[in-house]
Amino acid sequence: MNADKDIAYASATSLLDRYSNRALSPVEATRFLLDRLDALQPKINAFCIVDRDGALAAARDSERRWQRGEAVGRLDGVPVTIKDLMLMRGFPTLRGSRLVNPDQDWSEDAPAVARLREAGAVILGKTTTPEFGWKALGDSPLTGITRNPWDLSRTPGGSSAGAAAACAAGIGPLHLGSDGAGSIRIPAAFTSIFGLKPSFGRVPAYPLSAMGLLAHLGPLARTVADAALMLTVLSQPDYRDSYALPPDDTDWCEGIEDGVRGWRIAYSPTLGYAKVDPEIAAATTEAARQFETLGAIVEEAVTIFSSPREALFTLWAAGAAKLLNGYAPDKLELIDPGLVATADEGKRISAVDYLGADLVRTELGQRMAAFHQKYDLLLTPMMPVGALPVGQDLNDPATERHWIDWSPFSYPFNMTRQPAASIPCGLTRAGLPIGLQIVGPLYADARVLRATRAFETTQPERWPPLAP
Repeated sequence: MNADKDIAYASATSLLDRYSNRALSPVEATRFLLDRLDALQPKINAFCIVDRDGALAAARDSERRWQRGEAVGRLDGVPVTIKDLMLMRGFPTLRGSRLVNPDQDWSEDAPAVARLREAGAVILGKTTTPEFGWKALGDSPLTGITRNPWDLSRTPGGSSAGAAAACAAGIGPLHLGSDGAGSIRIPAAFTSIFGLKPSFGRVPAYPLSAMGLLAHLGPLARTVADAALMLTVLSQPDYRDSYALPPDDTDWCEGIEDGVRGWRIAYSPTLGYAKVDPEIAAATTEAARQFETLGAIVEEAVTIFSSPREALFTLWAAGAAKLLNGYAPDKLELIDPGLVATADEGKRISAVDYLGADLVRTELGQRMAAFHQKYDLLLTPMMPVGALPVGQDLNDPATERHWIDWSPFSYPFNMTRQPAASIPCGLTRAGLPIGLQIVGPLYADARVLRATRAFETTQPERWPPLAP
């Protein structure tokens, strides 16, 4: 690895080690990454806000603390980014939309952002998202197209689009994302990084999402250890989220090296209803077999539940309608047409239909709770297709009518609130990343981290063919 790549792709844990032994300073690391950001932003468009002055000031403060031997928290001096759906004081949170008025009070941090500051993290800026995070692609009317570092003609996925693109491009080790129907795991799979959707409530959120109990916050990173470290910081309590789990002092880094020997793991190649590209099916099947070499018992489970697609769409469309409720009709031309169409369908959903969909969500959670009485984990492909071309909302317009139709493995586990992660497991012949999804029982986040770390040890390092 050359010197530039050594810093660009350094993990958070390695940066902290270097700060501790004076081999590198937070200011040096931050300056390098800001310069890299400047060089790569015209290619990938991952950032909507860059806080150069704030980042350098925070890095200088961190450098002084390290020189005194008084690091303030678990991430002191580590560069991070914030998805532009989360409040970050001093800057507008426009959520990828031309509807949001930038001229208002922006003096509050979201809980996750506040925890990162308290831990000493250096915030580089805010990353792009599709409008209000409504779809799993990387474009918005406000910020334009975000591109995949592995292939600039492809999307990085969404809605944590800029976070994943920046992470894959070596612009910071830690990135804060959100996941309402796959928005952390989809871009993680499309860009060959690690993304964790923790159990619902594990990371406090405020304001709450219009998507209700579907929406989770979590880390995107290049290593499982970094994600575990970030989760330890993010999961600290905040009174503003009434759905947050009770506070505890769990260090999510502990135990991740303990392996999966003796665990009983199910692999479902289709969940019983998904259509998967043969290349991806072969790669994820081989990835599942790796768990046997790690000492686990792996069994194929073809059908686990019937597709909850219609129930998810009911919940999602109703949330979209809520997002746009109150905006004047003459504003519609400013909005992503796909979001407008989804919201229009949401307006026609009755309260009875919405409650029926919510019951399907609850029943799915019960079914998975029973499933995990037998199996410690569930493995699936993360995405059934490679990253879509930019500007293309559907993978197969002849058979699909909404983006959720090409992401059948993601949204069920938002409905069940379970922890789920995407970890890289290969590349297609065209050089597009492939992800394996690892799902654990509700609140068994530690089990997912332990399994993903075990699998990570079987994989080579992969970097996108992106200069500089």
